[in-house]
Amino acid sequence: MAKEFRFPDVGEGITEGEVVRWLVKEGDEVKSDETLAEIETDKAVVEMPSPYAGTVLKLHFKEKDLIKVGQVLVTIGEKGEAVPTAGPAPAGMPAASPAAPVRAAVPVRTGEVLATPKVRALAKELGIDIGAVQGSGPAGRITEDDVQAAKTKPAEKKPAMRIKAKYDLFGSLERIPLRGVRRATAKKMRESLDHAAHVTHFDEADVGPLAALREKMKAEAEGKGVKITYLPFIVKALIEALKLHPTLNSTLDEEEGEIVVRKYYNIGIAVDVPDGLIVPVVKMADEKSVMDIAVEIQELAKAARDRTLDLADLKGGTFSVTNVGVIGGDAATPIINYPEVAILATMRIADRARVENGAVVVKKTLPLCLSFDHRVVDGAEAARFTKDLIRFLEAPEHP
Repeated sequence: MAKEFRFPDVGEGITEGEVVRWLVKEGDEVKSDETLAEIETDKAVVEMPSPYAGTVLKLHFKEKDLIKVGQVLVTIGEKGEAVPTAGPAPAGMPAASPAAPVRAAVPVRTGEVLATPKVRALAKELGIDIGAVQGSGPAGRITEDDVQAAKTKPAEKKPAMRIKAKYDLFGSLERIPLRGVRRATAKKMRESLDHAAHVTHFDEADVGPLAALREKMKAEAEGKGVKITYLPFIVKALIEALKLHPTLNSTLDEEEGEIVVRKYYNIGIAVDVPDGLIVPVVKMADEKSVMDIAVEIQELAKAARDRTLDLADLKGGTFSVTNVGVIGGDAATPIINYPEVAILATMRIADRARVENGAVVVKKTLPLCLSFDHRVVDGAEAARFTKDLIRFLEAPEHP
C-alpha cells in the first residue's frame, strides 16, 4: 500500500523548510534510511531519510518550493501503484528529537480517509466531500461532529488573481524570493523589534596593548593552523564584564514577570553568510582560553558558511557579538538576538587622533556599540558595563 512521508517536526520551533535538492526521482527504487532530499530550514540544511523501502511514486514538491511541517513530501509504494490523494496531517504528530539531524523514522499515514460507514453516509447525505474534512478523532479519524462542522463552515473565497509586475514606471524589476536564511533573519529581526525596547550605547577602547598581545600570539596560533583575530580576546573581556553586570546575561520571562539571569556564558558569534546571518554559539566560553575560543570560532564560522552546522550549535546563547569591523565602519545599532537582552557590535580598529593631557596623539582604538533591552537594563548600567569591558580590553592578559 502506498505510504505518504510527511515533512516532520524537527523541533526548535521550525514550521517550514525549502526543498534544496532532490536526491531521487519518481520511479526510483529506494532503500530504508536512504536520503530522499535535502531540506533547508531557518536553522540548517537537513537530510530527509526514507523510513521504508519501495518505489518513489510521487514527489509532491519541486526544488525551491516551501513545505510546511505535516505536508506530504513524497509518496512511496509498489511499482505501478496509484498515488492516493494527500490527506491532512495527522493530529498530534509527535516531534522528532531536536538533537538528532532528522535521521530517525518519521510518523506516516496512508492516503485513505479514516471514517466509519455511518460518518461517510452522513457526509454523502449532506453533500460534503469527506476527503476535504479535517478529522479531530484519534489518528485524524473523521467524526460526525467534524462533518456537521464542515456543513456550517462558510465556503472559502478563492483568492483573486495576483499579477506580479516585471516593470514599473522607471524600468525593469527583479523579484528575489525571501527564503531560507534570509527569511529566517527577517522573522528574527522583526520578532526582536516587537519584543524589546532597543537602545544603543556607544564608547571606545584603546586597544594598543591588545594589538601587541595579539601580535605576540600570532606565531603560536599559526602553528595550530588558526588565524587569531581580535574577536577571541573581546569574548574573554566581555565575559569578565558580564560577571560584574549579570543582568546583561539574562532574559525576560514576560509571562511570569521575571528577569532570568543565566549563570553560564554561551556567546553567540554572528556570521555573515551570502543569504543572511547565522549565529552559532561558543558554549561555556568562560571555561576556555583565548586560543580555544579562536579555534572554535573558526570552526563554527566555516560550518555556518558551508551550512553544515548542527542545530545544537545554534542553541543556548546568552549574549551575542557581531564583528562589523572586519568590513569597516565606526558605528552601528545592532538588533538584539531575542530573547537575549543585549548585543555588542565591534567596529573597525584603526589609528585615530585623540586628545590626551591636552595634546593630540594617535591611538589604536576600537569603537563599541552596545544595544540593550531598556526594559531589563538601564542606560546607566549599560554605560558601566561598557566601561568595565573597556577596562578589560585595555589591560589584556595572556590567558
